[in-house]
Parts: sequence; C-alpha cells; structure tokens
Amino acid sequence: MTLLVDITVWDPVPWVTRFRELLPGRSVLTPRDTFDPAAVRYAAVWKHKAGGLQGLPNLAAIFSLGAGVDHVFADPDLPAVPIARVVDADLRDRMSEWVVLHVLVHHRAQHMYDWQQQQKIWEDDPNQPLARDVRVGLMGLGVMGADAARKLKAIGFDVAGWSRAARSVPGIECFAGRAELPAFLTRTDILVCLLPLTPETRGIIDAALIRQLARDGRLGGPILLNAGRGGLQVERDILACLDEGTLKAATLDVFEAEPLPQASPLWHHPRVTVTPHNAGISEPRSVAAYVVRQIEAFEQGGQIENIVDPRRQY
Repeated sequence: MTLLVDITVWDPVPWVTRFRELLPGRSVLTPRDTFDPAAVRYAAVWKHKAGGLQGLPNLAAIFSLGAGVDHVFADPDLPAVPIARVVDADLRDRMSEWVVLHVLVHHRAQHMYDWQQQQKIWEDDPNQPLARDVRVGLMGLGVMGADAARKLKAIGFDVAGWSRAARSVPGIECFAGRAELPAFLTRTDILVCLLPLTPETRGIIDAALIRQLARDGRLGGPILLNAGRGGLQVERDILACLDEGTLKAATLDVFEAEPLPQASPLWHHPRVTVTPHNAGISEPRSVAAYVVRQIEAFEQGGQIENIVDPRRQY
C-alpha cells in the first residue's frame, strides 16, 4: 500500500514524517518521488495541483487534510473515488477557541481598551452588557459550528444557529434553509460564519445579507466573524457596509485571495481584524493519525467516515 501525500502551500515534510511514523513498513511518498502509480492506494491532499491525482488506477480514496474540501473540487480532473473530510477533535477545538476569543473581544470592547491604553486613558464603559444580552448567530452547524455554539452558550451568550439543512443542537435555537435565514439574521448581533464553501454558499456574505443583521443590539451595531472560507464573503461589500455604518466591525480569518494581498484595504481598516487563516489549523500529529485510523479501518473491512457528497461538495 502506498500513500501519496500531495500538498502545496504547506510544508509537506512534517506530514510525510508523521505518516511514516504511523505507517511503518508502508510506502509514503510525494509527487516528487519516483513511484509506481499502480501502487498508490490512498491520497492525502491539501490544494494539490490540478490533474495530480490522475493516472492512479488503484486509488481507493482521497483524504482532505483540512476541514474543507473545496480545494479538492477545484481540480477539474478529479478521479471518481470517495473523498473524505477531516472531523478531528484537535481541529474542532482550535476553531472553537478562535470563535470564543473573538466573540469575547468584541463583546468586551477590547479594541477600544487597547486604543485607550495607547492614549493613556483610564475610562470604563458603564453600559457593558452581559453575555446573555448579546445574540450570537452561527452560520454552519456542523461539528465545528455546533461545538462553538455550545461553548458560547456555556459562557452565557444568547446563541442560535443556521444551516442549509435542518439540524438540532440541544439548547440552541436552530434555523434552516433560505426561508428561515432572514429570521436568523434579524436576531443576530454577532454573526459567526463557519459554513463550507460550495456552489450554493459562494458569496453568501454580501451586502444584502449584512443589512439584515440586527440593528437594535446592545453592541451598537452588528459584527461579522468569518473563519469558514474566503469565497463565502464579498469583501467589497463588507468594506462598504463598514464604511456606511451598516456593519460595526469584522474579524476575518479567511479571504478571497490568500495570502491577503498587500494592497487590500482590509489590512489597515480601523474596524477590521485580520488573522492569517489560523483559526482551525491542521496539526500533522492529530490529523495524520485520523487519516491513518480511517485507512486501517477500511482495510479491515470497515467504512471510511465523513465521505463528501460530490453533488453538494460537502
């Protein structure tokens, strides 16, 4: 059995090293190595080069090394084999940490206090609301969205969630489908987007959506957090809504083009926080172990979990 590790953007060395630790006696190779294409049984990929998985006649499955699979479907010559996404506690918890951190930063007006420190101003805000007075809305109630929703609820926030298909998360008010999206948005002060990028969700965070967010909240205006995919957002609309006052602030971990171009006005906008797509990073020790468990179970006659629906691309 040969595992092909086809990675661009990231350094492949830690991944190859980890896979070799976990698969002693098996062949773990990269596209730069010389190998027999017929020997390749599995591929573990992150933004692999288009066409790079062609000509592997015995390929049984493709594993995305991140939570998203949009990068896999960007390949127009993708082999017709099962594609599995990562569902891993390490990745889930990292994402929830990012969400909770930035919801609290906005809730407790930390950016204002950072500025006051620079100006040597000692002044408190007597109108600071409690978490229960702030309505947080999660777009995307998969493994990561549901976990972040539960953790925000535990802190005390008024949490609701929206997903494309109906889901149930105990203790969380759930909305589903396009018909229920307006009701979800109008009750949301802080919008957290963790949706996957699919043909259906591309560009969903636009001016029309932002202008439906709550205007009567305790924070003085709606706030956007996006740690899903950059293709979900229309950045010119986000900037326009910030400048017109429709949107109070935005914290963005993902962008239409990555790395974020130096010329992007998002870098220096006073009400935008930029993080470098690190909200839910894939850590080789944990994610590679997840992939290997899947391979071992499959080779023992079991099923590969979290297979993507190629029609929905998720």
